[in-house]
Amino acid sequence: MDGNGRWAKKRGLPRAVGHQRGVEAVRRLVRGLEPMNLECLTLYAFSSENWKRSHDEVDDLMNLMRKFIKSDLEEFVANGVKLKIIGDWQALAPDIVAMLEDALARTANGRQTLAVALNYGGKHEIARAAAKAAAKGAVTPETIEAELDTHDLPPLDLLIRTSGEIRLSNFLLWQAAYAEMLFVDTLWPDFKPEHLAQALDDFARRERRYGGR
Repeated sequence: MDGNGRWAKKRGLPRAVGHQRGVEAVRRLVRGLEPMNLECLTLYAFSSENWKRSHDEVDDLMNLMRKFIKSDLEEFVANGVKLKIIGDWQALAPDIVAMLEDALARTANGRQTLAVALNYGGKHEIARAAAKAAAKGAVTPETIEAELDTHDLPPLDLLIRTSGEIRLSNFLLWQAAYAEMLFVDTLWPDFKPEHLAQALDDFARRERRYGGR
């Protein structure tokens, strides 16, 4: 979900306003999930590298997370959205961890999964999974995959990055091995359910061969 800062800069606004509008884009997308019949949508909300940003910006992001959980959790429950968190989220502030644990418990019976990557880095995920696999025995692609944060999610089919950047930025590196990719110029605060619907239409026209002809 890239482009919050650039969206704000283009309008002469503080970066914090861009992040606020980015949260609104998340809200729009989650509300539009059910008609699309998606099994799972994963959002990269906060990377393990984002701690390098200014203290004020990190604080703004953490406070936005708190507000979003408080304001939207009941709607998640009512609309059958199941929350899943990937990444080292238990290293976040204790009050956020408690809020997330409560949200996970209260949405456990949801029909559609919203996976949110928090304090997440793909390299670190693979390293953690490999260490867990080694502690249990043989290290193979299958045993590593069984220990990934996403082991209980469906395979990644389509990876979308907004804002015109053409790189993965340490997101779902293992899972993206055979995923289709789509890079769009739209800045994240402007991304709407119709953009996701267009992306799904594009995906439906692609031929997936998984290395075969």
